[in-house]
Amino acid sequence: MNKSARTADQALRDEEANALFSGLENSRGLVLAVSGGPDSTALLVLAARWARRLKRAPKLVAVTIDHGLRAEAAREAAAVKRLARRLGVAHRTLHWRGKKPKTGLQEAARIARYRLLAETAASAGYAHILTAHTLDDQAETVLFRLARGSGLMGLAGIAHASPLPVGADRMGFLLRPLLQISKARLVATLRAAGIAYSEDPSNRDPRFTRARLRALMPDLAREGLSAQGLSRFAARMRRADATIEFAVAAARDALAPEPWSERGPVRFDTARFASLPAEVALRLLGRAVAFTGSEGPVELAKLESLYASMRQSATRLRRTLAGALVTLDADWIAVERAPARRSSARRGGSGGRSSMPKYRKKSFTKSRNKGPR
Repeated sequence: MNKSARTADQALRDEEANALFSGLENSRGLVLAVSGGPDSTALLVLAARWARRLKRAPKLVAVTIDHGLRAEAAREAAAVKRLARRLGVAHRTLHWRGKKPKTGLQEAARIARYRLLAETAASAGYAHILTAHTLDDQAETVLFRLARGSGLMGLAGIAHASPLPVGADRMGFLLRPLLQISKARLVATLRAAGIAYSEDPSNRDPRFTRARLRALMPDLAREGLSAQGLSRFAARMRRADATIEFAVAAARDALAPEPWSERGPVRFDTARFASLPAEVALRLLGRAVAFTGSEGPVELAKLESLYASMRQSATRLRRTLAGALVTLDADWIAVERAPARRSSARRGGSGGRSSMPKYRKKSFTKSRNKGPR
């Protein structure tokens, strides 16, 4: 076994574990998401060890979510409770109540899990929730999003920290301290301590895309596409994404610096918008659509289609997307809340479109030659 392989299987040293929670010493309390699997069990053990080394440590609360999907879940939650008691950590088991969807089950369970964790943090007055996402999870996420045709933001993978509402008027943070640690090292840490853990069989169920991707990882690693490599790729995408976001913010300040109204219109000078790099223009347009529209986040493929139509159009153009109405003419692009949809009878079968007058200029693309004003 080579040196890197041995390192990957080594238990975490105390100084490594301490570094994982650096900066959280003064937190009032931390909510730990602990399912009982190897990753989250290691999170519980490492956090408890770290807290014991502090003179004044944050209060730790381990939370296990029973989704009501497996008979073994109650037994696993009980095992986590016993371990938490041994480690001196408070524990709560919460239940996902109600009817479960027939499709998109894992995504629905994920949403329910974060909602219950946020409710726990809110009731305790804590601002930080810790999950046990690992280096392997990061790699699987990048592969999953790559397969789905994600853009740069998606390929940036899982962030180390994400904002998460914890109450009606408070913002907390979802933290992933184990994101650079492999599952193998966490398992080695538990084995060295003689601590048992459970295995969720759904993690190997080929009905789920992530399970199928997980099964591919050993073969991909042999071809050089390792978890470490995918994580490094994600970090580089995140760096590039941050650079583009900086450019988008500058473009907004230049083209539409006034406060935006939720119903719009948000207006951009057509020529100046056309002179922006495509990715910057696309994101700025998407931001305006999401802000003024009524249907939430904008699907990237649909946004790209709208942007392509704008670039190719030689006529005045009006399109709706995600509850927003986008109007393009020779001088201005206006983005505002779309009017309520009329019945197909009142539309007369036209799909709500009407013929529009010709541009004074030849096309959106041609207007780029005007340059910034």
